[in-house]
Amino acid sequence: MTYLETAAQFYSEVAQTPEIGLCCVQTTPLQLPGLNIPQQMQDMNYGCGSTVHPTELVNEPTVLYVGVGGGLEALQFAYFTRRRGGVIAVEPVAEMREAASKNLQIAAEINPWFDMSFVEIREGDAFNLPVIDNSVDVVAQNCLFNIFEPVDLQRALQEAYRVLKPGGRLQMSDPIATFPIPQHLRENEQLRAMCLSGAITYEEYIQQIIDVGFGQVEIRAKRPYRLLDIHTYNLEKSLLLESLDSVAFKVPIPEDGACIFTGKTAIYAGKESFFDDGAGHILSKGLPAAVCDKTAAKLASIMPEEIIVTDSTWHYDGGGCC
Repeated sequence: MTYLETAAQFYSEVAQTPEIGLCCVQTTPLQLPGLNIPQQMQDMNYGCGSTVHPTELVNEPTVLYVGVGGGLEALQFAYFTRRRGGVIAVEPVAEMREAASKNLQIAAEINPWFDMSFVEIREGDAFNLPVIDNSVDVVAQNCLFNIFEPVDLQRALQEAYRVLKPGGRLQMSDPIATFPIPQHLRENEQLRAMCLSGAITYEEYIQQIIDVGFGQVEIRAKRPYRLLDIHTYNLEKSLLLESLDSVAFKVPIPEDGACIFTGKTAIYAGKESFFDDGAGHILSKGLPAAVCDKTAAKLASIMPEEIIVTDSTWHYDGGGCC
């Protein structure tokens, strides 16, 4: 049995019998006025963070959600689209499609604003998304891509890139590893299906996104997710997994490399009232300006005594010089 078959079997089982405590079901879901979430849907919240960022969801976007789970984030996206077919949820596991449909039916009964037609559940998978090229505004996935082997992760990212409109967003939440996961854990298909052994490091994760053509990546959050301890997992030292929420934009990659925003700022502390690097970055004296990591490194090297670059906050939601 391949790791994908193991994952399909595992999620078929947890679709029929929700497993409390799998991933981060203890996390309180996004609270929105008038949004009521069925308990069964909350119990099936098999994700590690959130891909639903309200500031990204203006103008009733078409959202393609990969891996419907219990339907929680599909419902949250529908809260913003509120139109027939505004959310397309793609799911390969029949039992999970059935469970999500039942949960959404309950949601329709307790949410006067929600209509079942707002979410269309389609059979399909991350490698063969059942939509045409350049047709959706947002592709989202939560705690799915991390189970893939690197070659399959590339396929999934390429598919997301294919279906996004120019300027569209890939919104993801996945576990990442603080150091490479040992081979004996990576080969454990059950742990991989449970999102505990397939994670790659932050650097590898971001590079995979860039390699398929996304020119800008913004980190929305990075937080502790799970600890793999030395006793349970036969490790020389405990391994911390972190949850990374990111938004990647389908825009061209600049000649000097992709723009990665991790919450860094640059502050001019020189004698003049402002600093202009001649490349589109103007820093007002004493005022922090959000910059991408690439620009931060360049500015720090230009005038290290007069330009202060702050550390990554691992949170960015727009604005600044880039």
